[in-house]
Amino acid sequence: MAQRAERIAFACLASTFLTVACGDSSQSSGTDTAPTSTAPTGITVDPTTGTGTTTGTTDTGTTDEPTGTTATSTTVTPTSTTTTTDPSATDTDTSTTAPPCIGLECQIDPCDGNKDKTTLSGIVFAPEGTLPLYNITVYVPSGPLDPVAEGVACDTCGGALPGDPIVATLTNTKGEFTLAGVPSGQNIPLVVSVGKWRREVVLPEVVACADNLAPYDLTRLPKNQSEGHIPKIAMVTGGADPLECLLRKIGIEDGEFTPEDGSGRVNLFEGDGGADQYSNDLNGGADFSGASTLWGSLDTYKKYDMVLMACEGGQNGGAKSNAMRQNLVDYAGLGGRIFLSHWHNIWIEDGLDPWPSTADFVSEPDLPNPVTGKIDTSFPKGMALADWMLHVGGSEVHGEMEIKEAQYTVDSVNEMTSTRWVYTDSPENTVQYFTFNAPVGVPAEQQCGRVVDSDIHVSSGDNIGEPFPTGCETQGLSPQEKALVFMFFELSACLIPDDEDPIPG
Repeated sequence: MAQRAERIAFACLASTFLTVACGDSSQSSGTDTAPTSTAPTGITVDPTTGTGTTTGTTDTGTTDEPTGTTATSTTVTPTSTTTTTDPSATDTDTSTTAPPCIGLECQIDPCDGNKDKTTLSGIVFAPEGTLPLYNITVYVPSGPLDPVAEGVACDTCGGALPGDPIVATLTNTKGEFTLAGVPSGQNIPLVVSVGKWRREVVLPEVVACADNLAPYDLTRLPKNQSEGHIPKIAMVTGGADPLECLLRKIGIEDGEFTPEDGSGRVNLFEGDGGADQYSNDLNGGADFSGASTLWGSLDTYKKYDMVLMACEGGQNGGAKSNAMRQNLVDYAGLGGRIFLSHWHNIWIEDGLDPWPSTADFVSEPDLPNPVTGKIDTSFPKGMALADWMLHVGGSEVHGEMEIKEAQYTVDSVNEMTSTRWVYTDSPENTVQYFTFNAPVGVPAEQQCGRVVDSDIHVSSGDNIGEPFPTGCETQGLSPQEKALVFMFFELSACLIPDDEDPIPG
């Protein structure tokens, strides 16, 4: 319960702005306008607020922010006190005075009694630079950031953010954020992060007592290691779903795809029927290691923050021993984040107890192509997905999305352990996306890992089995690919129970 208490305490702190009255209005540059920025195609921006909308889409029925999530910021001040004593007094008389400001805290301008008049707004995008992202932490650090630890870890929300933030917030379902009470002056640091995605940039100038707009190119997640930290990802290819192509579409540069002994952040492994080598102009056409190299070693799993498995066209149970299935369960329990596409449901359905209890599995004929999927809006992040999909053009009707090549292998989920995200109710009642946290069956505060199961072939249209990235030919994102992008970054985020509102972490 300690971690849950920390989350609650942090969420309560987020509703309060504490005053840091140690700035000086003379630190302002004297200009009246905020730094300007060019918006990506399709985004219109009010430069006085930093808010944006996508042209050609309708936000009817949505809110600017997800349920329970605000675009306001949390200001943190030191809690230590200084005690003074009057030596001439008979009794000791103590009083408490405010501590002196330190570093960037001293650049928070009081703005005639309302320091929150100095704001910084913007939009956080995926690495490709145009797709706004929800639930991304944005903050101004007061000190240097510790390096991101390598290898799987138990990342739960509510812990201290690195760099001791002065102000922090989360993006809403339009990718927007606003920080109030930020330090002013030149070369102000800003951090954009979700899980082990982290980018630290320097803003050329923040004008005191004014609305400032962060340059858009500085508020996207990193596309390579020179821009910031990217999670270590293992990707298993498959003969029915070239999922590896989606990682390119979200903006990860080709140079980050390497064999395991390379320096890249994404390592590709050969699954049944999937791509088995790089193209000649990438890594010299090197062959992928077989998927069993990953599945057969918990120590290998532990090198990765995330594991994604593309549908192989069948369950292929003979290639997945009980020892391998145990390795995956153990990896998730340590904090691993796992995405399983279609027939990789075998890891759950015929996995080690208690994983089979998380959902009711069947093997029924495919659904009509296309079919209307429904987004479950009964919990905060489900509502956020519905709002976000409408904003980014993944839905024409709030809470609905078109699904191509939808499968039918999940009837329902165990509500005690799992969360339904996308489902159909006609012509059949099915579950298309569900998640559960791991270890399964332990109290929420003891859970570290997360599993996503999809009954959708998310990257249909690209070529299967061709050297990477030769087979990646499609442009743009389909509705079901956009839904997966949401789930991918949600999978990256710090872990919190699905019935709770997100907090910076």
